[in-house]
Amino acid sequence: MTNFDFTARARLYLGSDRTTALSLGAKTFKTAAAAIRFAMEEAAPVSLRGALLVVGAEGYSGEAIRALYSDPAYPLCRNGAAAPDLVA
Repeated sequence: MTNFDFTARARLYLGSDRTTALSLGAKTFKTAAAAIRFAMEEAAPVSLRGALLVVGAEGYSGEAIRALYSDPAYPLCRNGAAAPDLVA
């Protein structure tokens, strides 16, 4: 994806469908890259069905999250053991 800011703060909603994801609320991450890593490596695969990644004013679905994780510009090691950077 072009011009995606992997360093921007992000909110990640996860759920088996969009309604469930929004009702459960968002996890906030210091970086979009950390949110993407959490979605792909830590969250239950079924939760990507209703996933919504919000970076600035843009929203990205589960398929877009997969594409960002696969993007050569993705800055983190894939399948890393480090904990994601959650913001309390």
